[in-house]
Amino acid sequence: MAPKPEDAWSAVTADVPTDAKESGTTRMTPEERISTLTEGLHKILEKAVESPSHWQVLLNASSTLWRYSGGNVALLMMQMAQRGTEEPTLVAGYKEWSRHGRTVTRGEHALWVIAPRTARVQQVTLPDGTRQRIPMDGQLPRGAVDEGKKTVITGWRGQAVFDVSQTQGTPLLVPRGLGSGVDAAELWGSLEAVARSHGFKVDVTDAQYGLTSGFTDFAEHRVQVGAWLSSEERTAVLAHELGHVLLHGPDDRLGRLYGSSADHRGLAEVEAESVAYTVLKVHGIDRGPQSATYLAGWADAVLDAEKDVISQETGSKLPGSRVDIAKSVLGRVTAASKGILEITHPRGFGGKITVVEADPRLDTTATYVGVGRPPSTDGPVMAGP
Repeated sequence: MAPKPEDAWSAVTADVPTDAKESGTTRMTPEERISTLTEGLHKILEKAVESPSHWQVLLNASSTLWRYSGGNVALLMMQMAQRGTEEPTLVAGYKEWSRHGRTVTRGEHALWVIAPRTARVQQVTLPDGTRQRIPMDGQLPRGAVDEGKKTVITGWRGQAVFDVSQTQGTPLLVPRGLGSGVDAAELWGSLEAVARSHGFKVDVTDAQYGLTSGFTDFAEHRVQVGAWLSSEERTAVLAHELGHVLLHGPDDRLGRLYGSSADHRGLAEVEAESVAYTVLKVHGIDRGPQSATYLAGWADAVLDAEKDVISQETGSKLPGSRVDIAKSVLGRVTAASKGILEITHPRGFGGKITVVEADPRLDTTATYVGVGRPPSTDGPVMAGP
């Protein structure tokens, strides 16, 4: 029997530092906040490297909060698990909740995510061809060509957010768990659209490349899927191959390190299957048993990638430690999954209140926060963005 989500996260977050310092009158400094969040994330990733089941826990969380980065998904789930409360489903800042007619319940403590500090600068090209960034409205160097304004990341900060369960006010339809009964043929069409958006054609054919059920040919910009497969299996294979399309192109240095699509091995296969697992789970298809073979090699693949990095030249900008590699893979997988899901449009919000839209369809598996039952079969009225 699979462990309950809260039990799984309790195992993953054991020994992870908490924000206990803030239970009294003392508040963390911004530097302490980032340090504690980063340490907690590293602990989670260390555990994920130790066990494929812990990696799958991270993927399950990402399927609920897929609009968030992998690192912040882990942090949100970690904090809720440490407090012994239900998993987060819809998360926003204090002001954003207020815009949607809801207020944070008195006594609730914020969840924290890591957000970038940004600044607007002017980018210029100097006479010698080099590029330089100068403060906004600053004087351009002699002979420089202004290339326009650009937003750059200058650092990182902790950002306070709250789950919908910590708020009260205007009733909102909040899915608890993922959908079911997805039409494989409809999802196949959406995944084909993803392939086309990246310049790839999808061929369903009886031809077989090696012993594979699917293959991505970057030279021909073609994805091949076996015609002998069932409709659901074809859809799963296409989702897997899209993971290769988005992550393992010939010009991607990390993709080459992890194993290109032409040389299926190691982390390339784990990444592609992790993308497929996440995308399908968001659409209500649980591929846990079928994905087990790929994901079972997760830990060994991370260690092999670590050895490959060490064997390369010094000064490499590639992730060097197994925790850095795990963080890299989680970030790549969640970013690729988000890129696919933004085109396939699954039901639910992906964890972000800013994308809430009224949906006239009634979801009988949903929980109506702030109201006992749906007001009508036309669905609830939600506050606009």
